[in-house]
Order: sequence, then structure tokens, then C-alpha cells
Amino acid sequence: MLERIHLAVVQEVEKRGSLTAAAEVLHVTQSALSHSMKKLEQQLGTDIWLREGRSLRLTQAGQYLLAVANRVLPQLNLAEEQLRQFAQGERGTLRIGMECHPCYQWLLKVVSPYLAAWPDVDVDVKQKFQFGGIGALFGYEIDLLVTPDPLFKPGLKFEPVFDFEQVLVVAKGHPLASATHVKPQQVAKEVLITYPVDIERLDVYNQFLLPAGITPRRHKTIETTDIMLQMVASGRGVAALPRWLVEEYADKLDIVPVRLGPRGIAKQIFLGAREADAAIDYIRAFAELARHTAGIRSATA
Repeated sequence: MLERIHLAVVQEVEKRGSLTAAAEVLHVTQSALSHSMKKLEQQLGTDIWLREGRSLRLTQAGQYLLAVANRVLPQLNLAEEQLRQFAQGERGTLRIGMECHPCYQWLLKVVSPYLAAWPDVDVDVKQKFQFGGIGALFGYEIDLLVTPDPLFKPGLKFEPVFDFEQVLVVAKGHPLASATHVKPQQVAKEVLITYPVDIERLDVYNQFLLPAGITPRRHKTIETTDIMLQMVASGRGVAALPRWLVEEYADKLDIVPVRLGPRGIAKQIFLGAREADAAIDYIRAFAELARHTAGIRSATA
């Protein structure tokens, strides 16, 4: 009764706004598509759309069908792609989502040996500042999520990869450069440079500044790590980044890491995967290599 094409039609009409546009995308005639959906409505005994002039509005049943389509179609597409790859002797593509933008530098050190060890597996990285990592895992858009803020939900498995300390980054000539640690009040007169991430997801705010009722003089966002640290080195502001990342740049730029508060801010990076996929050999191998690479970095830092 309910077929894949019906789900695809509901999804495409919602995206494109009309049956005609959906028919073009799905490479069927508008009349055939319309006939198929009317037949489905008759079989289900309920309308999927209500016509409002030339536009279509989903009914409650239609909204439910759209939710099913958004959940099921990505899984079917992934299954078909993986079966195609198996048929051609390929292993597949490991799709990694990044919720930790500074970790991109670390990820590069993992990907290179991983590609050498798994020549029949490709790697694709999705990196967005507003990336909905949990939804992407459940929606089969990615296979692994790199995040400092895991959400332990049924169906997902997270495991820690490495520990790090979040520090304040200042120029070598900055008055705070020689301090053992910085107090929230000392950041009140600074220009704080961060990635364009919601404030509630920034550790320097939610674990350091806001509990003390402090905000910086100005908050500036920059997308690129290199430019951010160039700005800090030139005295244009301060930033909060992982200590290991700052130490990697310290040889090239006049910057210094300073502890945030007397005890510092301790964080962990986690790898998350769907429980059903966590035991897949090439996913498991990436997690093991990630931990090994992190261990080497910690030992040589």
C-alpha cells in the first residue's frame, strides 16, 4: 500500500511547493504522480494535502507521513549506496560530523594514517558551526560525530577519545601573558574572539564568565582558526581554545595560553556513533586510531 515513491513525493512537494515541481525532480509525469497520490489517499481513507488555491497544505496525516519520509528515506538511500559499494568491491564512505571546530587540526592527523590503513574506505567530513550532530546521526547523514558535548540518548554510543584543557589565548606582550591564571573580571575589558557558535555552547561563557556575572567588553566572531590566532597575536583581542592547539601555533605566532581560573576548564572530546553501527570494522578502527593518535600527541606535548 505505502511505497517508497509516496514518501519521496510528500518530501519533494514539501521542498518544492507543488506536485508539478516534485514530478520534475522525480522524473515522472505530473498526472501519474497525482493519480498515484489520490489512489493512496483512497486506500488510507484520509487526505494527505488540503488544496488552498494553487498551493498544498499537509493535513495531520500528511505531516506524519512527511516525518516518516524524513526518517526512512535517508536510511534507504544509505542502504542502497552501501549495497552498491559492496557489489563493486568497495567498503564504503566514513562520514564524520564535526561539532568541535578546533579539532579539525587533530582530525587531519587521524585521517591520513586511516586512509593509508583502509584504502577501500573514503572519508567525508561535514563541518558546520550550527551543525545538528545528534539529528545527523539519527538521520543517517553521518556515521561518526566528533563533539565535546555528547548527548547520551538511546540508540547512540559515545566514547571519550582524549582530554584537553580550555585556555585563554593572549599575545606574548599582553598584561595577562605572565599570569598563572586569569579571573573572569580580567576578561571584562577584553575583546573576546570566538567561533560563530551560540553563546550557550561556548565553555568560556557557560563555565567561566556567566557564572561570575561577567561579559567581555566586546564579542567578535571569526570562522578560521588561523585568522583568529593572528588577531590575538596582533593584540586585537583574546580567545579561548584547547591548550594543545595553542601550543601547536605558539612556535609560529607570539601567543601564550593562560589557565581559565585557578583550576582550569577540563574538557573531553568524544566520538559518537549509532549503536547498531559501532561495531562495524572500519568505524571501530577509526575510533581506535583516534585514541592512539591522541595518546601520541599527549605524550609529546
